[in-house]
Amino acid sequence: MANAPPPPPPASSACSVSARQQWAEAQIDEWYLFPETLPANRSPTGFATVSAYIDNLTATARAQGRDRFFTYLTSIAAENAFFQQGANAGFGIRLAVDSANQRLFVSEAFEGAPALAAGIDRGTEILAIGTSSADLRTISQIVAEDGQAGLTVALGPSSAGVRRTLRITDATNGTRTISVTKADYDLEPVSSRYGAQVIADGGREIGYLNLRTFISTADPALTAAFNDFKSRGITEFIIDFRYNGGGLVSTAELMGDLLGRNRVNSVFSRLSFRASKAQFNEVKRISAKSQSVAPMRIAFIGTGATASASELVINAFIPFLGPDLALIGSNTFGKPVGQIAEDREQCDDRLRIVAFATQNSQSNADYFGGLSASVEASCAAGDDIAFPLGDPRENSVARALDFLAGRSCQPIAGASAGSSAQTGAVAPHAASPDPLRRSMLMPARPNPAQINSPGIF
Repeated sequence: MANAPPPPPPASSACSVSARQQWAEAQIDEWYLFPETLPANRSPTGFATVSAYIDNLTATARAQGRDRFFTYLTSIAAENAFFQQGANAGFGIRLAVDSANQRLFVSEAFEGAPALAAGIDRGTEILAIGTSSADLRTISQIVAEDGQAGLTVALGPSSAGVRRTLRITDATNGTRTISVTKADYDLEPVSSRYGAQVIADGGREIGYLNLRTFISTADPALTAAFNDFKSRGITEFIIDFRYNGGGLVSTAELMGDLLGRNRVNSVFSRLSFRASKAQFNEVKRISAKSQSVAPMRIAFIGTGATASASELVINAFIPFLGPDLALIGSNTFGKPVGQIAEDREQCDDRLRIVAFATQNSQSNADYFGGLSASVEASCAAGDDIAFPLGDPRENSVARALDFLAGRSCQPIAGASAGSSAQTGAVAPHAASPDPLRRSMLMPARPNPAQINSPGIF
């Protein structure tokens, strides 16, 4: 009689689900910004994953709107690769869904990634998805059968080599069916096509900067962009954060320095930890760089995808510029808190824990409902994907130019009283936001790229 095969080796006890759950619980107990919301009686029993248990521990703060899945478990390797070089795997597109009409659009396509090489760019509509032309399903079919979450499943995992067949349509090439294979690529935080440019408006030069996310490779790109703006004597800016979900605080601080030539040593931000960790509180003051500019007016373009480090930058400049700063587009996400990272290296676990509040020089950290109520000026605008980002004809850029020129516009709904960019009659074109109210398509458990630059696939 043959010997039975040996049993498989047991999982490392240090990396068992229960051990990792207990570790996560201990870190949250130690650092969580809202310790009073943590359940007194708790047990990981009944929770199959570490993430499920974390979600249970933070449920009260989430119900209060203070931790909307901001505390989460991710991969050390994946997050480091994204923050250090923008590494991701996928088609290299940003997708927005029109839930009411069950339509799926490309809001942006990234340089060096498969989709752009295949002719997919901003404004493309995805009509159907399949693994081949034989099993294509329309967007409405997928949503009807599997809900909106079915769209992320249909697009496949974020892994190089995953191939999908797409039926797409756009204004240039009409409707066609193509196949695209996901690949590894590095996200350019500032697009080489349109990320930094100078827009002429009425004889004035406006500096336009679109920052996709706050990662390490953004630092030289930002420095180069502002060096050009400074050399041209530009003092009016459009900062486009419409799809920027945040990232590294250090890069946000660099941006503050680059925008603060006339604010040297002014308080950019305050980081405030819970009382038991007050020794870690920090005040960041603006330091001048040789490339720093001195803005007279700034129009920040934002949406519901604008969060965290993006909001930190906007909030920081509200006390400095007052009515000469405007929020253009729609209300921001509302994340006036930041996370620390606690690592369990043997398991490739990084626990991101909400541990500090971000405040400006006036101690404003109360924007869980978004920044529209904090700014003195705002202009409502849509994300008009019929035009490239940075194009003066695009709705949000056009409204930003209106604000900078002193032209009137319609304020964002729910913004602070008197927050229209200028009183008086509304310009005929000011109230023409994109009729499609789209939101970024997001999986239930986003990867580091999707967290910090929403909608990426």
